[in-house]
Amino acid sequence: MTWLTWPFRFAGFLLWFAWQVVLSNVAVIRDNLTPGQDSSPGIITYVTRCRTDLELTTLGALITITPGTLTLGTSPARGEDDARRLHVHGMYHADAPSLRAELAGIEDRMLHAMRRQGGPA
Repeated sequence: MTWLTWPFRFAGFLLWFAWQVVLSNVAVIRDNLTPGQDSSPGIITYVTRCRTDLELTTLGALITITPGTLTLGTSPARGEDDARRLHVHGMYHADAPSLRAELAGIEDRMLHAMRRQGGPA
């Protein structure tokens, strides 16, 4: 992939993410309008593959604007080999691995769209 495909990848990501926000809104509304509570809140630490402050900030913002999730803070990389971490509160995941898997999917698509050469690695 080259920089020529970058605008199309970015536009595709924006459309995908808008749909994810709609689906998350439906889940939150359904939980609020029906009796009982379907949420299972929890806080995790998510190890990112973000290389720059822009990527980390964008990922944190995307998590926060998705209903049912909230970025609580970051832990900076302590060395060149240390990864950056986000602390995330999630409402609608059965366990920590399922929340991490959803965040990894968002991060994969975001990095693929943001990086001119594509690919999250």
